[in-house]
Amino acid sequence: MLVTRKAPQFVAPAVINGKEIVTDFSLQQYVGKKYVIFFFYPKDFTFVCPTEILAFQEKLAEFEKRDCVVVGCSTDTEETHLAWLSTPKNKGGIEGVTYPLVADTAKTIAKNYGVLGGYEDYDEEGYATFVGAPIALRGTFLIDKEGVVHHESINNFPLGRNIDEYLRLLDALIYVEKYGEVCPANWQEGKEAMKATREGVAEYLSKH
Repeated sequence: MLVTRKAPQFVAPAVINGKEIVTDFSLQQYVGKKYVIFFFYPKDFTFVCPTEILAFQEKLAEFEKRDCVVVGCSTDTEETHLAWLSTPKNKGGIEGVTYPLVADTAKTIAKNYGVLGGYEDYDEEGYATFVGAPIALRGTFLIDKEGVVHHESINNFPLGRNIDEYLRLLDALIYVEKYGEVCPANWQEGKEAMKATREGVAEYLSKH
């Protein structure tokens, strides 16, 4: 688990702005400046993945107005990312996505974030093998401006994410940082929070 810890740093290739390959992308560039939603998805040119990637794009302005960047990552190559980004939606592509997609071909980023869908092992004859799937599960991490992870969730391959939930969690984090209160169950921006004391809890519960 990474919550309360610094997000693992890395330098890797990525496609930015939907069309440009860079070789030295890093989350370090956002430390001290931006919140980050960093998410992993299994593979390019698949089925659930484009729905999620495009859903993040549809909500991108909402994240950006909260001073947050969205970054995706899979174990595909940067060239495959670029090919998928260049493919129209009506042909199964994700054309129009503008946030960065990181290429974790060595699978080290997925390992460090604990989302690789399997593990290395040895068979009965001593040969190296891989148990499970050597691709990333649907992991999502909310990282604050100091590079600390405040939320992580990991879905199995068939289970798509609810993008609005990450906006809600981001709002909650911003509220906690600003007001020093805590956010109860089902809290949303504009709703009442509470003080982290016995009295605060009692007062909140008495109203609800």
